[in-house]
Amino acid sequence: MINETPTPDQVPGAPHPRETHRLIGQDAAEQAFLTAFNSERLHHGWLLTGPRGVGKATLAWRIARFLLATEDAQNDGLFGGTSAPTTLDIDPDHAVAHRVRAGAEPGLAVVTRSLNDKEKLRNEIVVEDIRRLSRFFGLSAADGGRRVVIVDAADEMNVNAANALLKMLEEPPARTTLLLISHQPSRLLPTIRSRCRTLRLAPLSPADMAAALAQAGAELPPNPDHLSALASGSVGDAVRLINLGGLEIYAELIGLLATLPGLDRQRALVLAEAAAQRGASERFDLLLNLIDIALSRLALTGATGTPPSPEAAPNEAETLVRLSASPQKARQWAQTAANITARARHGQSVNLDPAAVVLDTVFKIQETAGTSR
Repeated sequence: MINETPTPDQVPGAPHPRETHRLIGQDAAEQAFLTAFNSERLHHGWLLTGPRGVGKATLAWRIARFLLATEDAQNDGLFGGTSAPTTLDIDPDHAVAHRVRAGAEPGLAVVTRSLNDKEKLRNEIVVEDIRRLSRFFGLSAADGGRRVVIVDAADEMNVNAANALLKMLEEPPARTTLLLISHQPSRLLPTIRSRCRTLRLAPLSPADMAAALAQAGAELPPNPDHLSALASGSVGDAVRLINLGGLEIYAELIGLLATLPGLDRQRALVLAEAAAQRGASERFDLLLNLIDIALSRLALTGATGTPPSPEAAPNEAETLVRLSASPQKARQWAQTAANITARARHGQSVNLDPAAVVLDTVFKIQETAGTSR
């Protein structure tokens, strides 16, 4: 079942990670955790890193179910030891799996951005969110079982929250495993990183991407290669592109770039007006991301002499080669990308009219196209 009101740790339009039992394309990360578990040297803190949408949260929930449903490696039982587990899979009918799906597992705590006093979602994880774990540890310690904490995403902690979590990592409660999901580990305190073992998840291959999208119930577009090129191995990004019409927006963007350096102003106005429509904030943010991608692919084309493969839109390769045919032009596009990103994000932060931000961005691109001929 897909939650109609996504939580901070859920991709809109996709199942919540706790409902996704199969993790696709991350066998190496799973095996690394299993090896540590079977060696009886399980670290108390784990940092799950990698690009957004590649399965970090799904892995965290799989590890949580596994730890809460699996006996200690040293527990030999009455008639001798049991074989070491070779998978993180837990039967969906297992009692732990049922409780996790229902949000009723007493050995599991999840930390995400919470609501403020006005019932609005905060922009960061605050210290109160971390301090609530003290009560969880106190209540769950009575049964002597394992306890698991998932922090999603650790990058979103403010300084006070990070320091509070650091104390728990320095003096971890007994039989507790903390799973920190991080899209940008460089944003974390170095002391937090040093007290965790890192599991790095890689972008998915096109075949794994297709399988993961099918599992999420997403409908593949007519040209999955375009989706694969834009999503860069991230299922989360792929779902967002599908739900918000990202492939069509990128194709229109490439069509607009194909008119440079002359610029089809009517097409530019249509693109800008679409971003300014009421309730289109997600599409506006997506458009800015797609412009970043297009400029990056322009720079890469000039630097390598070859357009990225596969294409992300019809006739993209021809347009990229024409606009960026040398390393010098690649440097110009890279500098333009940096300038445009800063200007556009500033425009977002001060609530400038989205249409004005888009038109300003297009004119800067046109300027670079004219000087790079």
